[in-house]
Amino acid sequence: MTLSRRSFVKTTGALLAAPALLKSGIARAQDTVTLKLHHFLPPVSNVHARLLTPWAKSIEDESQGRLKVQIFPAMQLGGKPPQLYDQAANGVVDIVWTLPGNTPGRFPSTEVFELPFVAAAEAKANAPACQEFGETHIAKETADTKILCFWAHDAGLIHTNKEIKTKEDLAGLKLRNPTRLAGEALTALGATSVGMPVPQVPEALAQRAIDGCVIPWEVVPSVKVDELTKFHTAIPGSPTLYTTTFFLAMNKGSYERLSDDQRGVLDKLSGMHFANLAGEMWDTVGKEVGDKIKADGKGVVSSISEEEKARWIEATKPVHIKWVEDVKAKGLDGDALIKTAQELIAKYGKA
Repeated sequence: MTLSRRSFVKTTGALLAAPALLKSGIARAQDTVTLKLHHFLPPVSNVHARLLTPWAKSIEDESQGRLKVQIFPAMQLGGKPPQLYDQAANGVVDIVWTLPGNTPGRFPSTEVFELPFVAAAEAKANAPACQEFGETHIAKETADTKILCFWAHDAGLIHTNKEIKTKEDLAGLKLRNPTRLAGEALTALGATSVGMPVPQVPEALAQRAIDGCVIPWEVVPSVKVDELTKFHTAIPGSPTLYTTTFFLAMNKGSYERLSDDQRGVLDKLSGMHFANLAGEMWDTVGKEVGDKIKADGKGVVSSISEEEKARWIEATKPVHIKWVEDVKAKGLDGDALIKTAQELIAKYGKA
């Protein structure tokens, strides 16, 4: 068979172009990055459905599909909730949503917002206050990850099968605490504090291993606390008894491997942007859940009096004093951190 010059040139050109086309195809495939996000609550939880999932969608949309976040709820990738932060630090996953309080004492600066009667009743103040605080004060403690956001929820309530009107009503009750300092506050108020991750709460309540728990409205339906307790006791106004802080933490290598454009999208939709989304979600969902429980009449929703709240504030002052002493040994000025946290909460509470 005779190969014409035209055919030879055409064939040779196609062969020479093939590696370039193949390389181009590989480059386009590598342009799309999917990050794995791991957390501890079920997919029906409000954080999963109404915060993390919309956030992931916004990242995909903003990046025009070049950056995606695949969410794995309920510890689907293995491990236990206290191990989540290290999963991000060690590169087991790309991103985690977790609580600093799951590893007590590891992130001492973050605890200032978890002290009794420091946080506001509304997440729209707590969440951005934490984020601004974190930009200055938690870098050293979280140097092994890239913190995408540091925030806190709204006021927590005490959920029990016994009516709570005074601190004397708490005497002897075994109550699940969300953080070390919330536990110390409950102890100061006369309760027996029990630490456990929130996914363990339903079974513990059902088996009467605990008499109640301290959580915000938002998480109540996902762990069936409305079905397992009757009385839901709030603390009126701000400051409130406690809040819990959260990290959206990312593996440093996973962050650095992103292109400049992808990092730009992630940065734009994290930080204060995410904190404001979180604050809005907690306040909105909290009201929805509280109103629903009031309306169905199965539970009793009430608040302690302002006079009783003053007694609780006085009773928990030793928790502040002890914390300031503890963090001083770690090189931190606890009094200054408390003042900063209170100023930031006041700032965003007025916004």
